[in-house]
Amino acid sequence: MSTPPLRLFFAIPCCPQLARDITDWRAQHAIDGKPVAPENLHMTLAFLGSQPRGQVEVLEALAASLEPNAFTLHLDRLARWKNGLLHLAPSKVPGALCDLEHDLRELLLTAGFTLETRPFKPHLTLARHCPKLPSAPTPTFDWPATEFTLYASENTAKGTRYRALGQWPLRPPAPA
Repeated sequence: MSTPPLRLFFAIPCCPQLARDITDWRAQHAIDGKPVAPENLHMTLAFLGSQPRGQVEVLEALAASLEPNAFTLHLDRLARWKNGLLHLAPSKVPGALCDLEHDLRELLLTAGFTLETRPFKPHLTLARHCPKLPSAPTPTFDWPATEFTLYASENTAKGTRYRALGQWPLRPPAPA
């Protein structure tokens, strides 16, 4: 009997304090849709979809070979896509984030993984199935990115849960 595959993705996790601040802001405003659980807040770098469990070690080795730099993401745009995904995004994307996403993507493609072809649009999903952009004032959050994570997306009786399979640090900036 074979083991079922895992639904995998690489992401930057949202630290617990920032997740609380974001969900507190969200709770204070009339936001329709299905809210993302605080523990599931993240920024996807690469979505791998369904993968055999044996690929986890390969993915961990690829991630460990990277030496990405830390950065702060300034979330200052509230937007909604046509598919009803309400999200926060940066008006300016840090170069270190672009480098991390690009380098990770190149490693994964070279190793034979199939990735989405959509361009990278950094965002943090607040809610799904949101019928309209809320009239709430646009918040501003500073997100210090210090690590990236390989997650398995798991469906449970309580909803979707993202389980961390591995984490890798982002290098702090060199002193000036």
